[in-house]
Amino acid sequence: MSIWGKIGGAAAGLAFGGPIGALVGAVAGHFMVDRNSQPEKGDRKRIAFTIGVIALGAKMAKADGVVTSDEITAFREVFHVPAADMKNVARVFNLAKQDVRGYEAYAIQLKDLFKEDPVVLEDVLDGLFHIAKADGVVHEAEADYLESVAMFFGFSETDYGRIRARHVVDEADPYLILGVEREMSDDAIKAHYRKLVAENHPDRLIARGVPEEFIAIATEKIAAINAAYDQIEKERGL
Repeated sequence: MSIWGKIGGAAAGLAFGGPIGALVGAVAGHFMVDRNSQPEKGDRKRIAFTIGVIALGAKMAKADGVVTSDEITAFREVFHVPAADMKNVARVFNLAKQDVRGYEAYAIQLKDLFKEDPVVLEDVLDGLFHIAKADGVVHEAEADYLESVAMFFGFSETDYGRIRARHVVDEADPYLILGVEREMSDDAIKAHYRKLVAENHPDRLIARGVPEEFIAIATEKIAAINAAYDQIEKERGL
């Protein structure tokens, strides 16, 4: 069963609290699934991740002031949403946008849920960046919003700069993207690069609670990491 069908059974089989739990409960009745099915291991985090990204995407759209067709298309790319499920995803999006609670509540809950695996929070930011840049540019309001979400996730300014550099072309310093210093040796940079590739392999993402429908973002992230390392190799004549 896809993540969209699992959301429908979440209210019956999984314990959620906070704003994410409220959204799950509000939309669960609209998904046609077997409510007696037992949740699989990892479903709680996958559902929380999915709802969290939708909610934060909705809050970003509200902060930006307009939802473009490009952003809607980008959202479908982020999660590979089947046409039959788009109406349910739109329902989550609209409920989150109307929620009187600010984005901070969703960011804080996601940080708490994934406090032992902060790499997942990078995955959330990657998804939000993908949506934000869908119209060709990350607007100032979107950039401010994303930086604020990163701070609530507990990322430093340096961490945020590294994540942002993967998406904003004019800031694409390959050393920043890999999170390494220019003074590091060739071997040290190569070892760090290999570690990043291993950490962001699709199988690793799924193991840490990222739904399979989100793997397109992992592919994009790996491409950015590989391109950065290729650039460093050429620069150093390796």
